[in-house]
Amino acid sequence: MRPSVLFPLFAPVTTIPGIGPRFAKLLEKIGLTRVVDLLWHLPTGIVDRRYAPKIADAEAGRVVTLVVRVDRHLPPGNPRLPYKVRCFDDTAWLHLVFFRPKPDYLAAALPVGEVRVISGRIERYRDEIQMTHPDHVGTYEDYGSIATVEPVYGLTAGITPKVMAKAVRTALGRAPTLPEWLDAALVAREGWQAWQPSLAAIHVPADEAALDPQSQPRRRLAYDEMLANQLALALVRARHRRLPGTPIAGDGRLRDQARAALPFTLTGGQEAAIAEIAGDMASDFRMLRLLQGDVGSGKTVVALMAMLDAVEAGFQAAMMAPTEILARQHHATIAPLAAQIGVEVALLTGRESARARGAVHEGLAEGRIPIVVGTHALVQEDVVFKALGMVVIDEQHRFGVHQRLALTTKGEGVNVLVMTATPIPRTLMMCAYGDMDVSRLAEKPAGRQPIDTRVAPTERLRDLLDGLDRRLRQGARAYWVCPLVEESEQVDLAAATDRYEALCRRFGADRVGLIHGRQKTAERDLAMARFAAGETRILVATTVIEVGVDVPEATVMIIEHAERFGLAQLHQLRGRVGRGKDASTCVLLYQGPLSDNAKARLEIMRETEDGFRIAEEDLRLRGAGEMLGTRQSGMPAFKLGDPLAHADLIEIARDDAKLMLERDPGLDSVRGQALRTLLYVFERDAAVRLLRSG
Repeated sequence: MRPSVLFPLFAPVTTIPGIGPRFAKLLEKIGLTRVVDLLWHLPTGIVDRRYAPKIADAEAGRVVTLVVRVDRHLPPGNPRLPYKVRCFDDTAWLHLVFFRPKPDYLAAALPVGEVRVISGRIERYRDEIQMTHPDHVGTYEDYGSIATVEPVYGLTAGITPKVMAKAVRTALGRAPTLPEWLDAALVAREGWQAWQPSLAAIHVPADEAALDPQSQPRRRLAYDEMLANQLALALVRARHRRLPGTPIAGDGRLRDQARAALPFTLTGGQEAAIAEIAGDMASDFRMLRLLQGDVGSGKTVVALMAMLDAVEAGFQAAMMAPTEILARQHHATIAPLAAQIGVEVALLTGRESARARGAVHEGLAEGRIPIVVGTHALVQEDVVFKALGMVVIDEQHRFGVHQRLALTTKGEGVNVLVMTATPIPRTLMMCAYGDMDVSRLAEKPAGRQPIDTRVAPTERLRDLLDGLDRRLRQGARAYWVCPLVEESEQVDLAAATDRYEALCRRFGADRVGLIHGRQKTAERDLAMARFAAGETRILVATTVIEVGVDVPEATVMIIEHAERFGLAQLHQLRGRVGRGKDASTCVLLYQGPLSDNAKARLEIMRETEDGFRIAEEDLRLRGAGEMLGTRQSGMPAFKLGDPLAHADLIEIARDDAKLMLERDPGLDSVRGQALRTLLYVFERDAAVRLLRSG
């Protein structure tokens, strides 16, 4: 149960005076449904209303706060003309200008002969000093509340700055005084205030500097959020550690046989990862390890070695991939190798015939099938294992948590290896995978050729086609990637279908294939199979080929409108070539003029193939918010912290959480109880439930 002291924070926004159902519906559009959401809705800027000159001295274009006396109202003869109110001080006249006003309202707000405080932007029009639609009109008693620094908030249509500011002020008033959950030495070293005053300092900024991510209040609140995240991850990890595992240890016989059957030598990184995984599996704890490897770094072979260890010890292993293409790709990679040493690898996807599926189900239940590769079809209720001891989950961010858990519950104390081909910068890695041990494959397997990456404008399309013609005559195969499936009237991009037709005219319909996300799976698989077999020589595709497609004979990658793709996506697509023994080329075709950001992206692609460097550059160019938000990435979305700006705080938070749980695993101490409150404040309630369940 959430502590009662926090109930006011998690009440709906409709409990705030002035926010009825209509405003609540509008606020919901920008994710503000509860009082606490308003606290996390940080200002994006400020309006400084402290500049208070006389009328004659006011600088045009600046926001001013003036004390004036109302002289007369000047309603227009023509309703399409503005309504004016003439005011003055002892230096000059000022005209307040209103379009489509309510005269009764203006008469009450600006009574003739009375002194009023007004604030807004000063303009000079012909010989007049003007202010159009003042932001504030008040009596002299209101001067102190008007001539201040005003926060500016992100809005949605129908919500005015006044409504938003008032709602946030009310939310601030409901923020309770909470026990300090931070380490006293850290608070003293950083010079931080408590949680509540830090919130107030952000929402009542004294100047522009208060909005800086490195300001003390902002760093304090960012650290609170980072600590809640790291503590939750550490609790999950501790819980995982407490659950009894299934020690899996063989003598390495099957692994040695597989190594001898490989047509290449494993890299040092692969051997190190295999040893780390074997060490985890042999322990009394459940393994939870992330295998992070760049495109084409040989993760699948490492996973196979781990699965063979499980088989050798008398257990079964399962590998789950997010798409059918990827599952079939993994099966095609490991099944022939496993077959050479007498180990069967079955395939289970939603598209197998009922008879084939039934045979796999039976083989798994009876323990005759030692290894299975599949899609989420593996988590269906009718899939039963005799002795599941190890699970490999590929590209886990594409699965829901329940799908991942459903597979691990099909055995006792199942060891888990998660694989990702998405290089994740270290700071984001700590945010998302702080609960996992990590093995990283940084080098390419022996024999992989470097990819010659070139950047060319679309004006060079004819030259490109001539060059492609020459490469095809030499036996090459090529991918041609387009960003859209069909031409859009709104977005002037070459669509996959149009490009396919153009290439068919140039090279012949029998030599060109097409694959995109709107096709039926069978149609897509057929196009892929024909390209892999060499029946078609060019495969026109959307980004459906981004992950897991492996055709070693493909040596040309053309990415049309490359300026529209993110760095990580460009890198994944380029990784579809350079997988065989022949030299490969990637052409990034762009439509000018390029933005500075697009230019930087293409330049980085030309400079390096190192996925980890590319990931760091991507984080620098796009910022963590976009990297975490634009695609489902399995990463937590932070409200106050920025993994890029606050990278140093993530490290401190991780160490603090780890030390705290070593000293006080049940969070029972005074600080431990305060940290439980912190977990509730940032809605890491699941972590508190783990504590309760022991």
